[in-house]
Amino acid sequence: MTEPVLGLSPSGRRAPAGGWRTATVTAVDRPTPRGVQLRLDVADRVDHLPGQHYVVRLTAEDGYRAQRSYSVASAPSDPQVELFVERLEDGEVSGYLADVVEPGDVLEVRGPIGGWFVWDGEDPALLVGGGSGVVPLVAMLRTARDLGRTDLLRIAVAARTRALLPYADELAAAGALLALSREPSGIRPGGRLTAADLVPLVEPGQTAFVCGSAAFAEAASGLVVELGVAPADVRVERFGPSGGPA
Repeated sequence: MTEPVLGLSPSGRRAPAGGWRTATVTAVDRPTPRGVQLRLDVADRVDHLPGQHYVVRLTAEDGYRAQRSYSVASAPSDPQVELFVERLEDGEVSGYLADVVEPGDVLEVRGPIGGWFVWDGEDPALLVGGGSGVVPLVAMLRTARDLGRTDLLRIAVAARTRALLPYADELAAAGALLALSREPSGIRPGGRLTAADLVPLVEPGQTAFVCGSAAFAEAASGLVVELGVAPADVRVERFGPSGGPA
């Protein structure tokens, strides 16, 4: 795939960027067994583009710091920033955000960040996400809804079960293909995402946005290229315990 140019969107326009801010937690929801949805009121917030992320930094009483990046689920029109955090085993930051944070808490955040994995709201796009990798795709979907241009998006998402898929109901309502490996989804039997699933979604002129774990991103981006999307038109974002966007 084409290497990103830091700070620039695929269209060549510079993406917005924000420095460190304080963010007040306004709402905490736990819609999946291992995930938490946070709503943040960010001081002096810089409007983001769909696909960008924020860094959340925690500081212990002894001065020790840990930080991780999380993709934004909210559309730029939303007055608050919405993050979805999947709790990782031994995750210093994700464990705290998933189990400890409550409304009224104040967090240190930096963002928005990133210009590579952003949708401009104008061009057709194929969105393919696995697990919590659907989060930036939800921001794109919400932006398209705001613009009245949901016709530009074709969406396929994958998870083990619907209960483990963040924003499953919202994605399904938007017509996304749900590829569930351990249970059927409608008339689709259980099984991993395949090229056959994507065939009806691939159209000329699309940019493909693929987000998920390293293994999912590699497999899904390979399927997209196999179906004729040029490698230069595939944007891939991987996440995991190393601290990449999730």
